[in-house]
Amino acid sequence: MKKEMLINVAQPEESRIAILENGRLDELYIERASQETYAGNIYRGKIVNLEPSIQAAFVDFGVGRNGFLHISDVEPQYFRQGGYDPEEVMRESDELAQKAAQRARETGRGNKQAFKGGRPRNKPPIQEIFKRGDEVLVQVIKEGIGTKGPTLSTYISIPGRYLVLMPALGRVGVSRKIEDEDDRKRLRRCMLNCDPPKGLGFIVRTAGAERSEKELSRDLDYLLRLWSSIVRRLKETDQPGVIYEESDMIIKTIRDIFSGDIDAIYIDEKEAYEKARDFLKQVMPRFTDHLKYYEDSEPLFHKYHLEEEIARINQRHVPLPGGGSIVIDPTEALVAIDVNSGSFRGEKSAEDNAFRLNIAAAKEIARQLRLRDLGGVIVNDFIDMRKESHRRKVENTLRDAMAKDRGRTKILRTSPFGLVEMTRQRIRPSLKRSIYQDCPCCEGRGVVKKAESMSIEVIRMLSLACRNEHIARVTVRVNDAVAAAINNNKRREIADMEDRGKMTVQILGSEGLYPEHLELDCRDERGEKVEIDS
Repeated sequence: MKKEMLINVAQPEESRIAILENGRLDELYIERASQETYAGNIYRGKIVNLEPSIQAAFVDFGVGRNGFLHISDVEPQYFRQGGYDPEEVMRESDELAQKAAQRARETGRGNKQAFKGGRPRNKPPIQEIFKRGDEVLVQVIKEGIGTKGPTLSTYISIPGRYLVLMPALGRVGVSRKIEDEDDRKRLRRCMLNCDPPKGLGFIVRTAGAERSEKELSRDLDYLLRLWSSIVRRLKETDQPGVIYEESDMIIKTIRDIFSGDIDAIYIDEKEAYEKARDFLKQVMPRFTDHLKYYEDSEPLFHKYHLEEEIARINQRHVPLPGGGSIVIDPTEALVAIDVNSGSFRGEKSAEDNAFRLNIAAAKEIARQLRLRDLGGVIVNDFIDMRKESHRRKVENTLRDAMAKDRGRTKILRTSPFGLVEMTRQRIRPSLKRSIYQDCPCCEGRGVVKKAESMSIEVIRMLSLACRNEHIARVTVRVNDAVAAAINNNKRREIADMEDRGKMTVQILGSEGLYPEHLELDCRDERGEKVEIDS
């Protein structure tokens, strides 16, 4: 299988990264320079409000909108006898940073025991942990979506290439996605031999599987230096604001996604290429030759025929190979996906045809969720199948296709109604929300009222106006099609209202007005504007 990463930053306003498998788009990441992203950043914050009813706090962290901190995301060091003591928390962070700096300077070996840690089972109420004005060190774990502010956590995690530094963990661990038990034991031994400072926690990432002790040690030292600089910045400022900013999308994607099975990385901008090369030399020197500078005159994404595919990403209907399609309808907190047979026809029985189509749909659903970056609750309505074995195979196909997804997912068994419900971790707004805005004509509904419906609404408004004895003239401005419907079908009703209300009515239509535009301008005999109760 040929796998490539294409990085398009030729336009400074937008960065795009595409992952191709055998020439087919498998993952897509887009970031706009005009859109501020906070996920992964660490901030010094201040509690501005407590909501005991939902066991949450709202935190001012210096970006203009408050973040949401739930009790489940509050780290145990904040549970103190007599309440939260910010000075004590900062002092502990300083001590950990000093130990980290000492470890980075030393070359010897010390204590090789892992340190126990974890979250207490019973947490006190949030109103006993914090009070308004308390300072807190938080990390953004999910971008704000719509009117909701960013979601925060006091469980700080700083990713490296092979490790994740988690100060609150206090021990060494290995990612659950590394399933080989022998490799898990070896990685734990390597981490203990690296002698991590007491009090700091580290998790070996999936990318750390089969890595040598030297590679893990290099990543460990990098994270320790980073943690020391974070605590130093924390001591230098006493106002809410950023303490640590996550790397830009290019470095972050290479760090989190790049692996030995990616044959090449192509970058079409010189400065970004140099920056990526420096990063690879520092953390993955043996993969530096995988990085290529794209110099052709033809745009990078055009050469690989990606522009047309990207343009189709947010369409409702997605065709499936051999016929059939899936229809994707996202809402605020739920995504509905319907599998349609369409023109799909097979030579076998209806049951076998439904099974084959559902297998193809399960694979495409996983791909579309990654491409569109959809999250929350997802309900998949597959074509009904009678055989239990077929239902299980479709479920397993969906699980296997979602296995490489970087977001956490959970997939349930098929319900009695033939629905497969699942969840996918949502970290940032979907790709559609990043690129599009709600239509001002339909207000995001996807439909507008018919001209007949609008003409009925105009008549209702005019009936209100004719009851007001002060109104002498009414001018109605609507879409051209609505004006034609009124003049053709409602002329008699308007004439009756003109007689009853002793007023004149003028209907003005314009093609430039959107279909639901309705504007009534009511004037008295002196030309003064008169308001009516709508």
